Amino acid sequence: MLKRGFTWIKRAWGKRGDITIESPAKLTREAFFRKKSAVVALVTLLLLFAFVFIAPAFIPMDLYYTDPLQQNIAPGYSMRKVPKTLAENVKTIDGFADFTVGLSGEGEVFVWGNTENKLLKTDMRKIPAALKKEGAVFVAAGKDHALAITPVGELVGWGDKSCGQYGFEPVLNAVAAPAELRQVDPASVRQLVCGYQTSALVKTDGTAYLWGNKNTTNNLEALAFLSGVKKVAFTNSAGVALLENGTLALGKEDVFTSVISSKGKTESSLNAYLYGRNVTEIAATNKCIALLTSDNELIVSGVFENGEDHLPTLKTGEYFTSLEGGTRHFIGVTNKGNVYGWGHNAYKQCNVTQKGERVFAGALQSYVVDGNNKLVESVGLQGYLMGTDGRGRDVFARIVHGGKMTMTIGAVAVLVSSVIAIVVGSVAGYFGGAVDTLLMRVTEIFSSIPFLPFAMLLSQIIKNYAVSETMRIFIIMLILGALSWTGLARMIRGQVLAEREKEFVTSARAMGVKRIVIAFRHILPNIVSVILVSMTLDFAGCLLTESSLSYLGFGVQQPYPTWGNMLHGANNSTIIQNYWWQWLFPSLFLSVAVICINVVGDALRDALDPKK
Repeated sequence: MLKRGFTWIKRAWGKRGDITIESPAKLTREAFFRKKSAVVALVTLLLLFAFVFIAPAFIPMDLYYTDPLQQNIAPGYSMRKVPKTLAENVKTIDGFADFTVGLSGEGEVFVWGNTENKLLKTDMRKIPAALKKEGAVFVAAGKDHALAITPVGELVGWGDKSCGQYGFEPVLNAVAAPAELRQVDPASVRQLVCGYQTSALVKTDGTAYLWGNKNTTNNLEALAFLSGVKKVAFTNSAGVALLENGTLALGKEDVFTSVISSKGKTESSLNAYLYGRNVTEIAATNKCIALLTSDNELIVSGVFENGEDHLPTLKTGEYFTSLEGGTRHFIGVTNKGNVYGWGHNAYKQCNVTQKGERVFAGALQSYVVDGNNKLVESVGLQGYLMGTDGRGRDVFARIVHGGKMTMTIGAVAVLVSSVIAIVVGSVAGYFGGAVDTLLMRVTEIFSSIPFLPFAMLLSQIIKNYAVSETMRIFIIMLILGALSWTGLARMIRGQVLAEREKEFVTSARAMGVKRIVIAFRHILPNIVSVILVSMTLDFAGCLLTESSLSYLGFGVQQPYPTWGNMLHGANNSTIIQNYWWQWLFPSLFLSVAVICINVVGDALRDALDPKK
């Protein structure tokens, strides 16, 4: 204490021996910034605030977006990384989910993207020895498996086969691969294609074989053994066969509805719209199919989302000659070599700028190949900085928007609790007597309520009322604030009791100043430092409380993200053991925020302490 006093005198003494007065604010600031840990915590906290409140403007997020083909993808940027050897001589590129397969002109097979599935214990990079030795003539990729045909006609599969995606053994609830495909003549194969746990092979004589999980593809059995087939395409839940006579085999008439065409026409039934017309080409996304007719009309049918019904506008005399479908976007080449994409474009997979002879579609990527079989452009998703969750949503985007929600709830709750505490503490401390007794008994009643169970109860009651999620979040803020003011109120009361006995309060009374004015305009500013420190520490507590409620399922509900309910979605052993990124990053951001707030609050308390 004495040493600090001498230090202050030495600093205040000027060159001419004059004593300069330093304001308490300056002394407090100097004391705070002398602590390196406090400075680091403050800078980190400011950056975190800027991140969660500014970044959402540049990182869009669709609250209701889910993608079963992008589930549980690990952090990384390899999903569009085409091997250089393949890029120089492309024969085929095919992707249905989070990994992509490619086949070079020399018959070499390549795999890239999110190739490992820890839950299924499969790794698509482990290409079968037969393919490494002999190469392949055809190759195709599905959700969790891949198929290839070797030059000697062997049908080879790898990945998951628990739903009969490949292999010839009978599998429950699956259409088995026909035995005649054990050995096929590669020259007799027209198409090899994979879907959502399904597979298909079309021969040049029009014979088609479809097999795999019949629970995911509801018309698989109806299409299993067709003749006169030209091409097959899979959505997530249905198969479509284009017949050589220009008609479609859907297996069920009500599979596709909501038709829209490049001529601006609409219809409620695809079969009705196509009656008497010939189809020359088909492609499929998750829920839609795109068709080309013999009179060069483009038709899209299905459950439209993400702009799949916003067809491209072509120039006069221009029409599509080929189509490919990704997860939620289409891409096609016109007779003039121009490439157009439409549909879901969050990852710029439709923004093709180069001309080409052929196009290929990954799940969320597009690839353009020129006449020399060289890859000239690839656009779309490269990967995810922090991976995806169990619903295929970007964890990084949800952390950004969830941090904004968590911080906002914490800040509003602190403001509500502080206002209540200031009013109750100031009135009780200054007026005393019966007023003090009454207010303190009320405070004791609130403080005796078990906080977390009571907040959970109120949150559960809200679920029974028809309120919007925005109103629900606002009510949660008020609940947190209304239940967390008692400690600060007691502290303010104690400070007011000490301040009201000082001379400036006596002088104010003698001058006839109203008691309510003395309490809030004269005493309250003198204890604002204590309130500020308490609010800072309470903010960290509110963050943890909101996260605890959301983690337990009583706070903000999905699909609205907070750091707490992101952790709630990762509270099982399967995710903890296999998908570490789903719990690590939200907990890391929450921990950093709380630790930094507590460090800043402690440093601020020490700097404002007049005894130090």
